[in-house]
Amino acid sequence: MKNILVLCTGNSCRSQMAHAYLNHFLDGKDAAVYSAGIETHGINPGAASIMKEDGISIDNHTSNHVDEYNQVDFDYIITVCDHANENCPYIPSKNALRLHHNFYDPSKLEGTDSEKHQAFLKAREEIKTYFKNFTATYFS
Repeated sequence: MKNILVLCTGNSCRSQMAHAYLNHFLDGKDAAVYSAGIETHGINPGAASIMKEDGISIDNHTSNHVDEYNQVDFDYIITVCDHANENCPYIPSKNALRLHHNFYDPSKLEGTDSEKHQAFLKAREEIKTYFKNFTATYFS
């Protein structure tokens, strides 16, 4: 079993989308996916909505703090924002491959509903592509 941690600042938006896509792309593979934040902000409604548009629900996800997973030995630790990457606490995993990609943060956009929708769509598609490639590279 391979353990994957997706880490963001608040575990509310980008890491939640990544978590969902990893579960989707790794279906049937011997892997467990976790997502966490260095803080917890709850699930972002915009992220939940944009994922539903792609047929994936994150409604039952929870916003978790990274300290909750101290006992898990991760094989992959993926930070999805610069803030989490720069402020990542020590995670005691023996040989974890650490990867980083700073995804666009749609939750920071102030604008019309249409502009906000486009921002979440942009982030979702970036995350979907990255994690589809990740699973093809490391779990083929």
